[in-house]
Amino acid sequence: MILVLRALGVGDLLTAVPALRALRAAYPGPELALAAPAWLSPLVDLVGGVDRLVDTTGLERPLRTGSAVSVAVNLHGRGPGSHRLLAATRPDRLLAFANAEAGCGDGPPWSVDEHEVDRWCRLLSWYDIPADGTDLGLRRPGAAGLPTGVTVLHPGSKVPAKRWPAERFAALARALTDQGHRVLLTGSADERALVAQVADAAGLSSDAVLAGRTDLGALAALVANARVVVSGDTGVAHLATGFGTPSVVLFGPVPPAHWGPPVDRPRHRVLWAGARDWPRWDGAGSHPTMAALRLDEVLAAVAEVAKVVRVSGAVAA
Repeated sequence: MILVLRALGVGDLLTAVPALRALRAAYPGPELALAAPAWLSPLVDLVGGVDRLVDTTGLERPLRTGSAVSVAVNLHGRGPGSHRLLAATRPDRLLAFANAEAGCGDGPPWSVDEHEVDRWCRLLSWYDIPADGTDLGLRRPGAAGLPTGVTVLHPGSKVPAKRWPAERFAALARALTDQGHRVLLTGSADERALVAQVADAAGLSSDAVLAGRTDLGALAALVANARVVVSGDTGVAHLATGFGTPSVVLFGPVPPAHWGPPVDRPRHRVLWAGARDWPRWDGAGSHPTMAALRLDEVLAAVAEVAKVVRVSGAVAA
């Protein structure tokens, strides 16, 4: 079997899609298993090419593969913990970034200054496995009884510094509602209070608050069939890229050059007020680079992506 480690979150999985597809093409015969948290399984089905998910929530417990591993691939990090976890499965071959501490010396060097998609494609290229970094599209799920053509605003992020201020999201929701958008607010169960705060300030009903009420599969279907998505640098933004759903992504403090959508896709608009040498932020709440993004900028970006869709017609990633 081919065992691939990517035991992280939604955006992490979706930036590894080109690498996963390259591995499937390079090894069409053996079973391809992805070691990742089980809750990501709805998205694994939309990626395609992965035969089985090996549940893992981190790097602490041994991987229970159930089969001999011919090739282990580290799409998780630079090591040593992730390297050692894969090495413990006794693969015939390990594809990974060089890490002397983990005894891995034949891989390429790690670079901190590259896009996450390009990083894993470069790793495979080192081992003569070509990967197309533009191959980010996901299988489009049906609406599954969810509303379609809605405008999805996602105020939250696991990293509070990456959040656009809640009052700005509320003002955006009010403005878009006045323009005729049906606005729905998404988030995790942990973000429900934040999302409810945004809804209350925007004058939206409780029915507009979907935080904690949708599983990952339903969230993916909602984004796939949305009119437009506005979010910070988080997993929802990568879903919009994968489905070709018009999106506006608010970046800061991490630059879009590391995690943003492809720059040549006009359906996806990036706003960023940061700089590569942004200062460390030890305060609570939104990073200053997020707070610097103005409401009028975001509204203009929403109008821009909506215009692109009207002109281009059919949805394309």
